[in-house]
Amino acid sequence: MLYSIGKFAKEIGVTTQTLRNWHKIKELIPIKVTTGGTRYYSDKQIFNYLNGDKKIQRQNVIYARVSTSNQKDDLHNQIEFLKNFSNAKGWVIHEVLTDIGSGLNFKRKNWNSILKRVQSGEISKVIVAHKDRFLRFGFEWFENFLQNYECELIVVNNETLSPQEELVQDLISIIHTFSCRIYGLRKYKKVLNGDKDVKGI
Repeated sequence: MLYSIGKFAKEIGVTTQTLRNWHKIKELIPIKVTTGGTRYYSDKQIFNYLNGDKKIQRQNVIYARVSTSNQKDDLHNQIEFLKNFSNAKGWVIHEVLTDIGSGLNFKRKNWNSILKRVQSGEISKVIVAHKDRFLRFGFEWFENFLQNYECELIVVNNETLSPQEELVQDLISIIHTFSCRIYGLRKYKKVLNGDKDVKGI
């Protein structure tokens, strides 16, 4: 029986992107690849993988982030800096993952992808230019989370790749959020006290 890349990934508990990467570096080669590039795997490959033949190299990934799309030059600089840093350390980089969004945002696509892949044992190292490129607040908690899955979070601490204006924007965003909540609570308090002139409730 042949399995599509999606079904095979589900059977062995990794992502389809990981299988593509393993194919690229010849760690796990599909039993069949169509002229259109569709990959297929066999029952035997599933059996071998799930029964101790896990000679797959865990991956080292670079993660870079900027807040807005007009910071693409900054994103490129992060990536190039981290590639050079990793090469100097002798680390093979299997993938570069990026996001455009605030460091306060927990819904970043590739950031969440990293967390899932760490849990499935696919990633050995995550390399970032600065703590806030990974996460603005709560960094230590997530660092421990990754360590629980034997994944090392490498922070190079390059201050020039951590724009101060982003910190200001994030702080303003936090203040704005709490100001709106306080204003809302005041309006509801007036309603509860019987003030009928309150608008918007």
